[in-house]
Formats: sequence, C-alpha cells, structure tokens
Amino acid sequence: MEKPLTILGIAGSLRKSSYNRGMLRAAQQLAPEGVSVESFDLDGIPLYNQDEDANPTARVAEFKDRIRAADAILFVTPEYNYSIPGVLKNAIDWASRPYGDSAWEGKPVAVMGASGGLQGTSRAQYHLRQCFVFLNMHPVNKPEVMIAGASQKFDAEGNLADEKAKEMVGRLLAALADWTRKLK
Repeated sequence: MEKPLTILGIAGSLRKSSYNRGMLRAAQQLAPEGVSVESFDLDGIPLYNQDEDANPTARVAEFKDRIRAADAILFVTPEYNYSIPGVLKNAIDWASRPYGDSAWEGKPVAVMGASGGLQGTSRAQYHLRQCFVFLNMHPVNKPEVMIAGASQKFDAEGNLADEKAKEMVGRLLAALADWTRKLK
C-alpha cells in the first residue's frame, strides 16, 4: 500500500466567501483515496520585509513548516489585474526567504482558480507558473483548471456546485498525487 499523501492547499484570497476558497473546500472533499488536502489561510502574514528574514513572525514560521511537512502544494488563485494577487505573491516571497532556505524547493505543485470573467484565471496561473521556475517547484501541466463564469458554478453558500468543474478538480488532484509519487 502506498504511503498517504498530504497536499497543502493555499487560496490566494483573503475574502472568506471567495470562489477560490470554495474551490479549496471542494478539493478537500474530492481528494482521491490516500490523499488528504489541508489548507493554510494567508491571513496574518505580514508584508515581506527582508530586514526580518532572520526573525520571521510565528505565522510565517508556521507557514514554512506546513509547506515543508506537505508532500505537495495546491495553489488556488483568483486573478487580480491580469496577475497573481498581492497576498499570494507576498506569502510566496516569505516562504522562499532567506535565500538558500526556501520551503518551496523541489515541491510538486498544481494550480487552479476561478473568476467571474471569461478566461477564468489563466493569466494569473501563467504568472504563478513563472515563479515556479525560480522556486524550483515541479508543476503538474495538465489538466488546467480555470473556472470562468464562477457566479454560475457556485451555490449561495460559496460551494462549488458545477459537476464538470468538480470533475476537473478531481482530475487535477489525481494528477498531482500521481506526479508527487513519481517524483519521490
């Protein structure tokens, strides 16, 4: 029997009722057998300041510990102004510092997202993938999960209700689990 895998899910939105937090909740429910999806809330991570590299806050230290403990990472990102939300980029920067002590090093990673627009979160996801190069993360390339027209795919409580979208999330999680096992 294969060792259970832990995926750390990180939503790139602080908004409690965001579609992307709803996608992360769906991922927790749709994880394949032998895989658990935990989540980390970016609320409380201060703005990155290189002067504090040697003395990170307890929240930043906890974040880095959770990343290191996970077998893989799942980013669930909205798109702000054609790119990555500032709160997500800030958290990525904290966990990559100080230089030589990146918690992201060698981690398998997948990315998905939802937005009200027609392109889903395509531009934010591609920008995020550019970060993976320097961070030396190993992304799942397919399937790409970019949910467009999100207001039609989530219920009034912010839960993912669209069956096709759920299927895609499940396929992405299965691909991330397979990829993680291959890289081990």
